[in-house]
Amino acid sequence: MPVLYLTEDDVRGLLTMDLALGAVEAAFRKISLDEAVNIPRQRCQTDHAMLHVLPAAAKTLNALGFKAYTTAKPGAQFHVYLFNPKAGGLTAILEADYLGQMRTGAASGVATKKLARADSTTVGLYGTGKQARTQLEAVCRVLPIQRVHVFSRNEERRQAFAADMTTVCGVEVVPVTRPEEAARGCDVIITATSSREPVLLGEWIAEGAHLNIIGSNFLAKSEVDVDVFRKATLVTVDSKDQARMEAGDFIAGLREGVLNWATIYEFPHVLVGRYPGRRTPKDVTVFKSLGLGIEDIAVGVRLVEQARLKGVGHELPIG
Repeated sequence: MPVLYLTEDDVRGLLTMDLALGAVEAAFRKISLDEAVNIPRQRCQTDHAMLHVLPAAAKTLNALGFKAYTTAKPGAQFHVYLFNPKAGGLTAILEADYLGQMRTGAASGVATKKLARADSTTVGLYGTGKQARTQLEAVCRVLPIQRVHVFSRNEERRQAFAADMTTVCGVEVVPVTRPEEAARGCDVIITATSSREPVLLGEWIAEGAHLNIIGSNFLAKSEVDVDVFRKATLVTVDSKDQARMEAGDFIAGLREGVLNWATIYEFPHVLVGRYPGRRTPKDVTVFKSLGLGIEDIAVGVRLVEQARLKGVGHELPIG
């Protein structure tokens, strides 16, 4: 059977935030039900480039495959490879830059819907890149957001981002000039930066806030200080196995005894009710996202279904 190939343009034409939210939530539920396998990101490198691979499988989602991407001086390249979960043959290859942005946003959207106060109306956002866009889009899909404060170091970029996302999300997005202004009094706070040093301090966080910490997946990088976890009443992560290798945000808290692995909960188990989520309106909840292969594969399967229905994509004579 020919292999279906979807370009970035194909993916952009098919992938909606609603589709991504549904696929990622289903993937989280399958993990908690032991109906999915997610292998933490593996990395290897040459002098000039690094390869990252995230394998996963979920037979009840008809999903088997992996995301592979390279990072090098010229930039990054992303692909998802899908296989027949019964016969084993290659079925599809998807260009996956936009897919990765959307599934990361969707993961935070699912976590926010579960953990944030249902009456949350304000968002504080750190970062104005591609990931920040889909983070904000997802949160605005699951909560009645009315106002967003966005901070980044580049004034021109945050002004442009605010104007664009006001239109995209249909809410007021306001650029702020000081980092604390993006957090104080906000119901939901998102860090989506490439910073190696904390951009968000615990002293700025109000009672009842929910945090999505998504920018770092290296142990040497942290977007938040240890006081964030001193304020938190619930800390969740998409995968503890992956967090032990990648969650630089946890390092200081673990070292100082503010955090311990026994009380960091995997979000999929919180989602299905195995562990309690928010208990009171005053709780401060945290979702640390690292990005899982099962998210990529679950979204990829849904995209291929849509592509075949709509006659989108290119068939490759391989397999």
